[in-house]
Amino acid sequence: MPPSEFTALLLLAASMSFSPGPNTTLSTALAANHGLRTAMRFVVAVPVGWCVLLVLSTLGVGAAVLAQPVLLLVIKAAGIAYLLWMAVRLSRNARLASASEQPLQVGFWQGVGLQFVNIKAWLLALAIVANWIAGHEDLYPRLSVVLPVMAAYAFFSNLLYACVGALLRHWLAQGRRLLWFNRAMAALLALTALWMMAA
Repeated sequence: MPPSEFTALLLLAASMSFSPGPNTTLSTALAANHGLRTAMRFVVAVPVGWCVLLVLSTLGVGAAVLAQPVLLLVIKAAGIAYLLWMAVRLSRNARLASASEQPLQVGFWQGVGLQFVNIKAWLLALAIVANWIAGHEDLYPRLSVVLPVMAAYAFFSNLLYACVGALLRHWLAQGRRLLWFNRAMAALLALTALWMMAA
């Protein structure tokens, strides 16, 4: 892969991975409510699920999904419903939870599965396949370069957001700060769901 293409990939990965979205919002909320250790299951799940999505898109599954309006609608509806459900649960939580109490209940496999109903993840995967992988003779060598880059960005962006949430944990324990923080995070999830409706 030429250096100019690789640089463009890094810029896209940085802008898409570190911008707020359902993954980063959940990473922040999980760490703020349950601590960094609990949030790490989700933080690790995001790159795993996203890499599976990228490989499937490279194999043509992404294009097949876009070619089937009903299937695309089902994916969008499932993603929107899940985000709204999480937003409602989060908006009601007013106290810090211990590791054994998990009102959000977003574990590793749920984090992996969330990538498959995340329209932002699908669009990014398809854009990367179209611009950096498909149509080139060295398809699999390119995939072997793109995959670890995107996995690293997915991991470190969510880890950064989770660390922010964990740092805020003790400050949020005072008064009604956690409730308002959770409502702000819930609003971001709801706005993401509205964006998914329009996408």
